[in-house]
Amino acid sequence: MFIDEAEILVFGGDGGNGCVSFRRERFVPYGGPDGGDGGRGGSVYCLADPSVNTLMHLAGTHHWRGERGGNGRGKNQHGRNGRDASIPLPPGTVIRDADHDVLLKDLVHPGERVCVAGGGRGGWGNAHFASPTQQAPRQATPGEPGQKRRLHLELKLIADVGLVGRPNAGKSTLLRRLSAARPKVAAYPFTTLEPVLGIVQLPGERRFVLADLPGLIEGAHRGVGLGDAFLRHIERTRLVVHMVDIRPLDGDPIRHYHVVNEELRKYSPALAEKPQIVVANKMDLTGSQDSLREFAQALGREVIATSAVTGAGLEALTERIWQVLNP
Repeated sequence: MFIDEAEILVFGGDGGNGCVSFRRERFVPYGGPDGGDGGRGGSVYCLADPSVNTLMHLAGTHHWRGERGGNGRGKNQHGRNGRDASIPLPPGTVIRDADHDVLLKDLVHPGERVCVAGGGRGGWGNAHFASPTQQAPRQATPGEPGQKRRLHLELKLIADVGLVGRPNAGKSTLLRRLSAARPKVAAYPFTTLEPVLGIVQLPGERRFVLADLPGLIEGAHRGVGLGDAFLRHIERTRLVVHMVDIRPLDGDPIRHYHVVNEELRKYSPALAEKPQIVVANKMDLTGSQDSLREFAQALGREVIATSAVTGAGLEALTERIWQVLNP
């Protein structure tokens, strides 16, 4: 199951209490204070772990806690510091304080980590309060409570190119042709139910990451079909490849093209303004050449003709993608 949003509660460990203690030494009738300080509570960290690719592991664990610090002891013994808690997250996870809507960190690079809930400081033992006028203090302080937060986690996949279009436009077939990814392919709409990443290899040790998204239909921004919930996964991309079925069974390709672009605009104007390559797919079908001429004339822009089934035009497409990514 692909889960790309989650809410969790994080608690830094409380600090340990300071200790009230006095030395007891043989032949020393008035020993001084020797109460140690409490240990610091453990903090909670979020870590970008490349071995994790979804937030599914958080579904059954909504509370993450740092360990409480140990109490101070006599003989000036400091309490043990609490162990930190580490939450592994996929690279690309955006971390927000849900109560204050504050961005804490965008974990883009593998290995990055951020403290999301600090542990409390340990209390002072009575040795801290000794002075010339107070040689036997019976005062110590409790440990401070750890920080508490409610976090909203949102995964945005990291890809160079985002593949969008209507259901059954051939996006998954294209991804299977160009990479080792194996998204489901079938002759009915919405076979792709979650984003799929694939690495496209080109001659000369060139490569880019392509993300295939579930199909968009009119009203997706209102939740129609699978909605636009997965569009967050191409917000980081540098390029959008807009795939159009040039011989659709329902409607015409020109209208389908404008519907998808309108859904992109309603989701995010910034996303709609990304560089876009338009692909006319299914050129192996009868009548496709006439449809292509009409489609390209109506758009007034470059259209790359392909057939994801036969492989026709895919070399031209991948080279054009590389040119846009590496001007």
